[in-house]
Amino acid sequence: MVKTKKVYTVKITRVGFVSRPPRETSGTLEELIKYFKYTLETGKSYEYEKGNYKINTNPKSAKTLISNLNKAAHNSGRSYQSEYYELVG
Repeated sequence: MVKTKKVYTVKITRVGFVSRPPRETSGTLEELIKYFKYTLETGKSYEYEKGNYKINTNPKSAKTLISNLNKAAHNSGRSYQSEYYELVG
């Protein structure tokens, strides 16, 4: 019996001077990690500065992926977080 992998949907909301509609990306956990790899690695590169979060670039669940994406967006060196990530359904 073949076990199918669960498909997750991530909602990305951008905040800034121009309002944009949120977008969604779907895939298995491995596909989403590959899709957001640049964001995770960018956040990891800033984790050693004072006040920043530690980033796990290979999370084991969708909930920890979302948490690490939000932390990586915070670490990216902006004065405010311009992107918010959330798990849909």
